[in-house]
Amino acid sequence: MLRKFTSAFAVVALSLSAVAADWPQWRGPDRTGISKDADLLQEWPKDGPKLRWKITDLGTGYSAPAVVKGVVYIQTTREKDELVVALDEKTGKESWATKIGKIGVNRGPQYPGTRATPTVDGDKLYCLASDGELNCVDIQGAVIWHKNLAKDFDGAVGSWAYTESVLVDGDAVICTPGGKKATLASLKKSDGSVIWKSEVPGGDIADYASIMAVEVGGKKQYVQYMRNALIGVDAKTGKFLWKYAATQDQGASMLTPVVYKDSVFVAGARKGGGLVSLKADGESVTAKEVYFDKNVAPGIGGAVLLDGYLYGFSGANLFCAEFATGTIQWKDKSVGPASVCYADGRLYVRGHSSGEVALVEANPKAYAEKGRFKQPEKTKTPGWPHPVVANGGFYLRDMGVLLCYDVAAPKK
Repeated sequence: MLRKFTSAFAVVALSLSAVAADWPQWRGPDRTGISKDADLLQEWPKDGPKLRWKITDLGTGYSAPAVVKGVVYIQTTREKDELVVALDEKTGKESWATKIGKIGVNRGPQYPGTRATPTVDGDKLYCLASDGELNCVDIQGAVIWHKNLAKDFDGAVGSWAYTESVLVDGDAVICTPGGKKATLASLKKSDGSVIWKSEVPGGDIADYASIMAVEVGGKKQYVQYMRNALIGVDAKTGKFLWKYAATQDQGASMLTPVVYKDSVFVAGARKGGGLVSLKADGESVTAKEVYFDKNVAPGIGGAVLLDGYLYGFSGANLFCAEFATGTIQWKDKSVGPASVCYADGRLYVRGHSSGEVALVEANPKAYAEKGRFKQPEKTKTPGWPHPVVANGGFYLRDMGVLLCYDVAAPKK
């Protein structure tokens, strides 16, 4: 095992109490792209916020970090191995690195390396490598159990290998092997044993979105954006419930579904966005389209729902749309195609290729920029990893570069 370990560091991590503004998984505490951090800078200085630390030899890949109890956990690729790495939140110093798999097979040579964000649950991490190797790792870096979604479940994955960040829900880990036998699967988080396998009629391919939970009629279900459709399955049994295929994108299904009450929004970046309303009738659930709009089509950069309005990039423009109707409120070029997250009244917007990073007021009336800077150490590779805001830190990952900025407002 490729692993370094500093016992004192792990003991400190174990002893710390949970922090409300941690970012424990993909897209934050609730998988919505929304940080619980507060008392942050509402405007940036001319040259941007102060750099806290930077790493330039992290290793390659597209994974975003998780930040929990003083530790930054991030997946990366070094040579032919994929690893999960633990860093000190204050300094960026590496404590340990553990191998979690190999580089998954891509359709072409583009975009090799790890994609998923670790899911941190108590003193365990759940990490999916791009080859489908799912690992449970403790916060000292030791592997507790592992499964391979491709081999153990006859999984079927899209052109650019496994990408999802797995969902931990109660005592279960929910994941997407793809294929006919276990399109989705639920595993015991303690040992990886199977709780259920969901056989979606006709099977489907695991693409690049991550699972969300939604409750309809008092019953929980999991929704996932597969290669060919958005699907829903019963949370207890894995029983297939419904599918919605209007947003099927022949490029890639990338958007993690946006959920509000009994409504689910999903989009194909080249096709358009659709909102469905879910209705339970006994043991069955139906999905009724509320709208479909080719102009409301966020993709790899994600989307954030705030006070009834959806923010994200459709093509090259940042947009704000009314969630219930799809009506565009405004759109702006901003920094060009970008990924977004939200914290304390502001959208953090990270340009994929431009290297521009912007702070934008979350305002449905108009685009209002509150600061901008150029990312240093920008690589030639698109900066697809989503930005992260946790405990006054603003994180940008760009292949081997990881930057952490101080965005906490000065104390009065």
